[in-house]
Amino acid sequence: MARRRKEAEEHENHERWLVSYADFITLLFAFFVVMYSLSSINEGKYRVLSDSIVQAFRSVSVNDSGRQMIVQDLPMPSKTMIGPKKTDAERKAEAAKKAEREKAARRVRDMADEIRRVLQPLADGGQVSVTEGAFGIKVEINAEVLFQPGEADLGQTAVDALDAVAQVLAPAEFPIVIEGHTDNVPINTYRFPSNWELSAVRASSVVRLFVANGVEPGRLTAAGYGDQRPVASNLSAEGRAQNRRVTLLMESTLVEEDVPEPVPLREDDAIQSILPPVSANTSSGMIDRQEM
Repeated sequence: MARRRKEAEEHENHERWLVSYADFITLLFAFFVVMYSLSSINEGKYRVLSDSIVQAFRSVSVNDSGRQMIVQDLPMPSKTMIGPKKTDAERKAEAAKKAEREKAARRVRDMADEIRRVLQPLADGGQVSVTEGAFGIKVEINAEVLFQPGEADLGQTAVDALDAVAQVLAPAEFPIVIEGHTDNVPINTYRFPSNWELSAVRASSVVRLFVANGVEPGRLTAAGYGDQRPVASNLSAEGRAQNRRVTLLMESTLVEEDVPEPVPLREDDAIQSILPPVSANTSSGMIDRQEM
């Protein structure tokens, strides 16, 4: 009777699943906490965390019994581990590059002001626009000022205006791209079978004038785009008039910011432990991926 009473008291507990469920909820909560913290971490802190984790796993060893884990004391990574310290020569080189960029930027601004001055009469009539951008100076001239309809020979008014522009551009060293543009009205003559030829020859006429005024030919490029790059709608006469234009692009590449060179990894860098091995017969740091 006592044994039956004891077996009845030791019945199966149907609420044991609550223990596993509680463990699962706790792990899930911890997972989302870690995900939230990673979403707001910056690159520098993430690099320090990565280095610490890799070094920690490198220093873990197992004793002879195979049961106890022994972790060696590791120094905390400092800020100097994130990137190499710049030398005086590197700082001077960066200062020199910055000064050169500022000097080039001043030359571009002065050139743009001078072009505005020589083209002021045409700009007052809305026939010319001069703008400065991240890549240099852009001058758009209405084709009606330069050419007769369907022609590619420069008129005397256009020659006088472009001569003045060429005198401004001749002393500079920036490359110059001259683009010809038309509207979408088709042309089919013996000299110009399509708008492509018309736009290209108009751009070439401006190039020849610039060369005759002392602009270095190696700096010049002529391009014809036909009606493929409109700036207004071709459905109206005003829009077609805006699309018939010649564009001068002075590419001031010296103003662009320099792209920083990649910093090579040190031999003792912790990130080396997770990179694939580099084959001995590869060159320029290329990785042999045949086994990946």
